[in-house]
Amino acid sequence: MVDKTHRKYAKRKPHKKPFPLARVIFVLALIGVTCFGIYAMDALDKSLFKTTKVIVNPTGSDDSDGVHGNETTQSDTPWYLTLVNRNNPIPQNYAITLTRVPGGELVDERIYQPLMDMLDAAKAQGLDPIVVAGYRTQQKQQSLYDEKIESYRNQGYSENEATRLAGQWVALPGTSEHQLGLAVDINGATYDIYQWLQENSYQYGFIFRYPKDKTDITGTAQEVWHYRYVGVEAATEIYKQGLCLEEYLANLSDES
Repeated sequence: MVDKTHRKYAKRKPHKKPFPLARVIFVLALIGVTCFGIYAMDALDKSLFKTTKVIVNPTGSDDSDGVHGNETTQSDTPWYLTLVNRNNPIPQNYAITLTRVPGGELVDERIYQPLMDMLDAAKAQGLDPIVVAGYRTQQKQQSLYDEKIESYRNQGYSENEATRLAGQWVALPGTSEHQLGLAVDINGATYDIYQWLQENSYQYGFIFRYPKDKTDITGTAQEVWHYRYVGVEAATEIYKQGLCLEEYLANLSDES
C-alpha cells in the first residue's frame, strides 16, 4: 500500500532560496566596472590620436639663446618650405597642430598622410620603418643639446670645442626642424631603409635633409635617418638636382 502522505510531499518541487541582495549588487557593480573599463580604454586609445595645437615660439624672441636674426625673410614662404637652421630660427609665433603617428611620436597633422603613405610603401618592401623622433618641445631640444655637449666634455674636449662639435649633431634649441613638426627620424629593420628613403622619399614630399656633401651649407653632419617634408614639387626638384633645402630656396629667391 502506497503512503499517500509521502507521495504528496514527494511531488513537491524543491524550495528555491531567494537570490541575496548583496550578490545582486555585486554582479551589477562588476558589470558596471567592466563596461567603464572598456569605455575608458577605448577613450584612452582614441585620445592618443587627438590633435593638439601648439605655438612653437610663443615669445617671438628670434634672437634668444644665442640665435641672432633671420638670414632670409619667410613671411611669404609656404609653411612646408619654412627654413630653420643655425641662421634661421623658428619664426615668431609659429603655430602647428600636432597629431600622433604609430609608435607614439607627434608630427604636424598636415604631413601625417604623406608620411603614412611613405612608411606603408617602405613596409611593403619589408623594411619595417618606424618614426623614432618627430616633434620636439624647446625643453626636449635643450635637454638633447646639453647632453651632447656633456658627452664631448666627458671625452676631454674643452667647453668651446664641445659646444662646437655638439652643434654639428644636435641643433641649438630654437633652430631645430623637429620643433616645426615637419621633420622625422626614421629607422628600420635593416640599413637598407636609409637607401630606400634617399631614393624614394621625394615621391611623398620628403627630402634627405642632411647629406654628407652639404654639411658646409646646412651646418649639420650627415644624418641618414632625418627626413623633412617640403611638398612633392620641391622634393622632386631637390632630389633630381642634388640640392639641399638652403640651395633650393636660394634659387627660388633668385628667380623671383
